[in-house]
Amino acid sequence: MLQLSEIKSRMDKIVGLFLTDAGTLRTGRATPGLIENVVVTVYGGQKMRLIELGSIMAPDVRTLTFQPWDQTLIREISNGIAGANIGVQPVVDGQIIRLSLPMLTTEQREDYIKLLGRKLEAARVMIREARGDYRKSLQDAKNKKTISEDEFKRDEESLQKVTDEYIGKLEDISMKKEVEIRG
Repeated sequence: MLQLSEIKSRMDKIVGLFLTDAGTLRTGRATPGLIENVVVTVYGGQKMRLIELGSIMAPDVRTLTFQPWDQTLIREISNGIAGANIGVQPVVDGQIIRLSLPMLTTEQREDYIKLLGRKLEAARVMIREARGDYRKSLQDAKNKKTISEDEFKRDEESLQKVTDEYIGKLEDISMKKEVEIRG
């Protein structure tokens, strides 16, 4: 009865979302994930993410560069980054935009670790909600007598093992990210 591939697919998406979300946290190192989802207004009112407008590079640990594919947008993009309030002022340098990241203070690092913890808990809740949805379908099948009590218990145990596995994946990602933030 239990379709583990469906459950794993849903939980894989949740882990992917958490990974992307955690990637947006500053670690003291320049990574494209810090700005790739910044939304800027271009082409007379169209809102687009930076990743859709050009290439992002990290030439060193404290610098990001953004090279727009359409050079006519460089001023609009620079103004959009400045207005995004990400704590970094863009500098137009010819055909690229440079962003120099300041060093993180101990207090900022602790704030980012707390934020990571909140993001981790939100992802855990989503995993548990997925488990709850599938457990409910198992319960319904048991009540309709389409599966036996033994099948229900076996499937419920399998579901819990998968849930524990995916929560473990989230915690591993979180621990690695915390080490990065602490520097």
